[in-house]
Amino acid sequence: MDLTGKVAIITGSGGVGCGGAIARRFALEGCSVVVSDIAEPGGHETVRLIETERGRAAFIRADMAKESDIKALIEFAEKTYGGLDVLVNNASPPYRPQGLLDHWFDALQADLQGAMHAILHAVPAMRKRNGGAIVNMGSTSAIGHGLKHSKSPGYDIAKMALIRLTTTLAPLQASDGIRVNCLVPAWIASPEVQSYVDSLTPQQRKEGSVPEVLITLDEIASAVVHLATDESLAGRLMLYFNSQSPRLIPQGDPGFTC
Repeated sequence: MDLTGKVAIITGSGGVGCGGAIARRFALEGCSVVVSDIAEPGGHETVRLIETERGRAAFIRADMAKESDIKALIEFAEKTYGGLDVLVNNASPPYRPQGLLDHWFDALQADLQGAMHAILHAVPAMRKRNGGAIVNMGSTSAIGHGLKHSKSPGYDIAKMALIRLTTTLAPLQASDGIRVNCLVPAWIASPEVQSYVDSLTPQQRKEGSVPEVLITLDEIASAVVHLATDESLAGRLMLYFNSQSPRLIPQGDPGFTC
């Protein structure tokens, strides 16, 4: 897919994290970008940065835990830029360590249900354009049974379900020309994560299995663009571990086949 002249929604794209970097990259690739977030100052700042780089962008506040906001988000893209070609489900509540049985549904509402509602409302809009691309954001903390998980069970559960939803929706390519793929990254150098890592002693990093090198925001943005534009990919999962190149999980891999 050539992104020139396309319309992309990037959820959770206010501020200085992954979403903002992804939004700016899509704008540089020629997209008109709809910036979406609950943080209005951050959303407007992302628009300002895109416009400074001579891109096109508009902001709308949307809470991904509310289906009414998500419906309004899709309608805003169609009204403002004439349609929708790309959806990146990036929005996620701030990560906070929780107890084993605490706050499951906060993450499930935004990370899973929000993404599902976004897909359900985006598909009819993309059908009007004869196809499109959807990129979901997973996490390596949701895979590897028996390995060390994050300290937020609800987050891991939501991301694992989103990974499986991606493979389940592979047939949309044949039926509607809509490709759904998922990026599954490890530790990302967002300002919040970088600050946390910098605060740890070498021993604490070792005990917490904290990688020496974090994935940069630009690297994440490049991987998302690749999944959105490579027309050979549908229902695929791209693993991105620290200090490794991103790689697709083979289609025949047990447990991840469509």
